[in-house]
Amino acid sequence: MKEPLYVCVHVPEFPAQALMRLRPDLARSPVVILAGDPPLEEVCSANAQATRLGVMQGMTRAELDSFAGISILRRSETEERVARNVLLESAGAFTPRIEVQPSSTSAFAIVLDMTGTTRMFGPVLQSVSSIAHTLKALRFFVQLAASANLHAAVCLAPAARQGPLILPRTREREHLHDLPLCALNLTSQQTETLALWGLHTLGELAALPEVELVVRLGQEGKRLRLLARGEHPHLMVPEEPVFTLEEYVAFDAPEERLDSLLFVLGPMLDQLLARAQNRSFALASVTITLGLDGGGEHQRTIKPALPVVQRDVLLQLIHLDLQAHPPSAGIMSVLVHAAPGDRSKVQLGLFAPQLPEPLRLDVTLALLTALVGEGRAGRAKLLDFHRPDSFIMERFTVPTTPAKTNAATQRAIALRRYRPPLILSMQHENQRPADFFLHGRKYIVQEAYGPWRKSGDWWSSGVWSCEEWDVRATEKTSEATLLCVISHDLLRHHWQLEALYD
Repeated sequence: MKEPLYVCVHVPEFPAQALMRLRPDLARSPVVILAGDPPLEEVCSANAQATRLGVMQGMTRAELDSFAGISILRRSETEERVARNVLLESAGAFTPRIEVQPSSTSAFAIVLDMTGTTRMFGPVLQSVSSIAHTLKALRFFVQLAASANLHAAVCLAPAARQGPLILPRTREREHLHDLPLCALNLTSQQTETLALWGLHTLGELAALPEVELVVRLGQEGKRLRLLARGEHPHLMVPEEPVFTLEEYVAFDAPEERLDSLLFVLGPMLDQLLARAQNRSFALASVTITLGLDGGGEHQRTIKPALPVVQRDVLLQLIHLDLQAHPPSAGIMSVLVHAAPGDRSKVQLGLFAPQLPEPLRLDVTLALLTALVGEGRAGRAKLLDFHRPDSFIMERFTVPTTPAKTNAATQRAIALRRYRPPLILSMQHENQRPADFFLHGRKYIVQEAYGPWRKSGDWWSSGVWSCEEWDVRATEKTSEATLLCVISHDLLRHHWQLEALYD
């Protein structure tokens, strides 16, 4: 039978860490988080720098005015929810069995059931180090404890300030002995009762006789005693994490400068890329939803030709898109949602034509779009119409399979259109082209194939009013050959040169 192993991940001052992970500029500053409605706001969380200055939970806004150099942020439940999902999703890369632990403080704790994972992640110390490294990359400061008893790991994790604590099996009581009673997450009534008995540590509670403790506290007394000894069994109820690449930041005041917005988007993209790469993904698309001052949203989606892991490329594409489509009001919040994509490379054929590098192509097309306008840069796609110039510009995509070439493709003839078409002075016989003048030279029609009638909209007044001819003509003096497309407008009674065949 495999020996059980539980790893508790304790995140102290979770409300502060949830806001600071996307604000790296505040990493070395004292930061305080306020909760409640003005003017009754109180401190609900603070980072280590603020705590060293003497900031405590429950302080009012007026009491904080006596501290110099403190950054004050308002608590954001949305950012805490996103940070919670990030922790669960990252831990899910190690084990699907994850349980969130209740906590009455500002901390957040989860337990990972790592039983039977030594062949995948190595010994206990190596597994714990891997978990710590993954969460550190996501800008979380965590305290870790590992034990064969789930409750023992939960009690010891808040005390693991100097590094991960690993409890040898059957040594749980020894390590829990000196912990204060608050490590058990007691109710106020239980705390008062045990204080009246003169108990202060888990070792003192574990030393009480079981029968007398049950007589005075009932079955809850027996449970507390087993917890203090590290012997209480636990039926784990896993929480299934959902893999969602989302990040959210709220502002205290409307932000109108694009440069400031990009300064915030940079760390958000770093987090999304780190989480995607933990699962061997790249970012296939990025959707930005800007909450506007006064209500409303402004949403834009960036979709590169291939899934990318380059932060600079995504940030430049977002910058160009927001310059072309700026929000209509000040920005109060930013929600970034990314769709994961495969990181595999595209393998082209050995004799296929060389395509431009996809990442550089994305940026180039974005720059061209900013210059010429939306929908005017990309790849031309023919429409199923008879009208002239029936095409649209669609987004360029890199083929996922090697290009196939055949003899018909290699013999294809290019058609160069005149825009606008050139008006011709045409002599015709029975409505068939005979000879015409082009650039002061006279051309004699040798062969003419047609007419091909076009227009296409049966409800239009000009239906089938234009005829096309494929013509081979030679110049009268030099006998140079001209292969071209000539059209005849039956309503306006004029001929024009539409295109030349290469």
